[in-house]
Order: sequence, then structure tokens, then C-alpha cells
Amino acid sequence: MRHSLPQVSALRTLGALALGLAFASAASAATDESTAKLISRSMNAASTQYSGMLARVQPKPGFPRTVENGDVKQVEVKDWTSGFFPGSLWYLYEATGNKTWRAAAADYTARMAPAKFDKSHHDLGFMLGASYGNGYRLTRDPAYRDALLAGATTLVTRFNPKVGSIQSWELWKNSSWAFPVIIDNMMNLELLTWSSRASNEPRYREVAILHADTTLKHHFRPDNSSYHLVDYDPQTGAVRAKVTVQGNANESAWARGQAWGLYGYTMMYRETRKLEYLQQAHKIAAFFMDHPRLPADKVPYWDFDDAAIPAAPRDSSAAAITASALLELAGFSDKAAAQRYRAFAEAQLRSLASPAYLAAPGENGGFLLMHATGHKPAGKEIDVPLNYADYYFLEALLRLKATLPKH
Repeated sequence: MRHSLPQVSALRTLGALALGLAFASAASAATDESTAKLISRSMNAASTQYSGMLARVQPKPGFPRTVENGDVKQVEVKDWTSGFFPGSLWYLYEATGNKTWRAAAADYTARMAPAKFDKSHHDLGFMLGASYGNGYRLTRDPAYRDALLAGATTLVTRFNPKVGSIQSWELWKNSSWAFPVIIDNMMNLELLTWSSRASNEPRYREVAILHADTTLKHHFRPDNSSYHLVDYDPQTGAVRAKVTVQGNANESAWARGQAWGLYGYTMMYRETRKLEYLQQAHKIAAFFMDHPRLPADKVPYWDFDDAAIPAAPRDSSAAAITASALLELAGFSDKAAAQRYRAFAEAQLRSLASPAYLAAPGENGGFLLMHATGHKPAGKEIDVPLNYADYYFLEALLRLKATLPKH
């Protein structure tokens, strides 16, 4: 039966309200499960889910990204998310020591090889860092080191000294942008700072700092929320436009964009010890944590300014990224702030590990987290699993585990 538009709207609202009740239940769920047991249970769930998914997808080319029409959608190596699946496999190996995960991670990391020479991407930090970066950290395979250095050399070709930034997207045929830079690009700078140390080449670090400084100057509003994209004049460096492509509106606070900024400036403080980066990370954390439209379970709506709240979609990926970032930021904070950041991050992880977000065994295409939102304005990946939500969830769990007393 074909529903009229008012009926469809009503059905969607009822569905969103039902989902909201489930989220509220997650927020008020008992917290008597120990932190260690929370981590162990979540990692066991990850092993179960990824074992099933790996058996289905490994013989096929590509990298699992999401679920589409009931099936796992695989993407090519050129997709910006390609590195997250091998990265999650490396995290499973790190968590368990199981050599099966190491072998699978090595297989999928090898499939990433073409990315290191892809000059069309600013996302090489995501793509290579999650795969080769974790692989090198855990195995010290010199081939992984070489791949990371090659990727850094490729990435800096997108740097414009007049702008002081690395260009993000290519120039789309239907856009008026001249030199677009998105807040997500902060996440790619760790590849450069690491490569600078590994190769004793200061140029990589200089580019990373210049990019972070330019972003700090132009991306943030007075309330410390960020625009998604700033467009520059490549000849002069002047700002041409400030917009929020993947958010609700140009002046809205797209949740995942806030998470990228928080994570990026926390990481850049770790890498440089520049105080202004730490200060910005604290400001972004305050904006996120104290926002009046943050739900009780601390998993944000996809955009803090969507007029449909509380019937707006959530974004579990933004929560996972934020939790991981806050756990690192806690290590650079005074005692009171550190306790608050860790408590908030753990509350987020408890929500994500609840039945409201963590998939039942064998469901969700084998992915861990439900209710992520990719690009709502484009009608893409709304209320679905996403490989980067899983990746940062696993990373946050490992970071939380590192805070526990050693026995």
C-alpha cells in the first residue's frame, strides 16, 4: 500500500520516537558492569562479528564499508574509507594476540598498496595510517614503514604555501570552489608528523603545522564549533567561502566534523606540544560535552542543529571518534579535566556497547555499531553501520583499556 506523505512523515516520527526510547534505555542502563568486563565483552563481540564478515568478504576484492540493501558494500582502494577495515583487523590482533587477525590484517594492508601513490587524495593519512600505520606499530615490518613514507611524499604534493594548507577535495564540476579544505583533513596530519621523525625530514612536519595553524585560524566559530569546509583563493590564500557540506546548514555544527577537530588538535598537540592546539582541543571538547542538544546517552545527533531533533538520526561514528579523542586528551589535562574526559568517554562507550547500538551476533552485516550517519544531505548512509565507526570504537576501547590498573 502506498502511504500519503503525511502518513509517511508520521510513520517516520513514530519510528524515530521508538528508537529514541531505545537510546534513552541505553543511557539509563545499569552501569555495574566493570570497565574491564565492558572492554572484554565488546572485543568478544567484535571477534564474533568480524570473523563472520571476514569469511564472506575476504575471497572478494575490495574493502567493507557499510551495508546497502541488506548486503555488505565493498569499496575500491581509492575510497577514503578503505583503510579502516584493515585497521580494525590490526586492532583485533592487538587486543587478542590471535595470529588469524594478524594474517587477515596483513592481507588487507597489502591490498592498500596503490593508495600510497594516489595524488588525488588528501585522505592518505586515514587510508595508510589505519592500515600500514597500525601494521608498522605492531610488527615493525620495514615494508610498512616504506609505504607510509611514500604516502607522506604523495600527500605533501597537495600543499599550497600561499594558502598554508593541503587541498582536500578535487574541484568538482558543479562546484565553485577553488581550493577546498575540510576539517576532516586534520586527521591526515599524523602521517606527516610521523614521517618527519622516521625520515629525519623536517618538511613533512612543517607542512602539518602550517595546515593546522591555517585551519585553527579560519575553520572555527566564536562558540568553537567548526565549519566543514573553507574555500581559499590558491593564488592569495584569501578565504572565499565557509560552508558545511555534510551538515544540516552552513552555520550548523555537524557532529562528526566536531569530532574530527577534537581528535585532530589533540593529536597535533601530542605531536608538536604547541599549546594553542591543546587549548583548541579543550574548547572543542567543551562545545561537544556541554551542548544542550547532546542526548543523555552522549551519542550525538548527526548535526547538533537539525530542526528535526529529537527525531533526527544519530551518529555513532561521531561518538566513537569523540570517545577516542577524549581518552587521549585526558592524558594532557589536569586531574579534574582528565577525570571528566575519561568519565564522559567511558559513558559514550557504555552506550555504544549497549544493545541500542552494538549489533546482535550475525546481524548488521558483521559490523559492530549501528546507527551511524555518513552524508545525510546527499541521502547517503543514513542510520547504517560504517567501517570508521567500528575502527574508532575499537581504538577507544584499547585506549580505555590502557588506563586500567595493571595486574
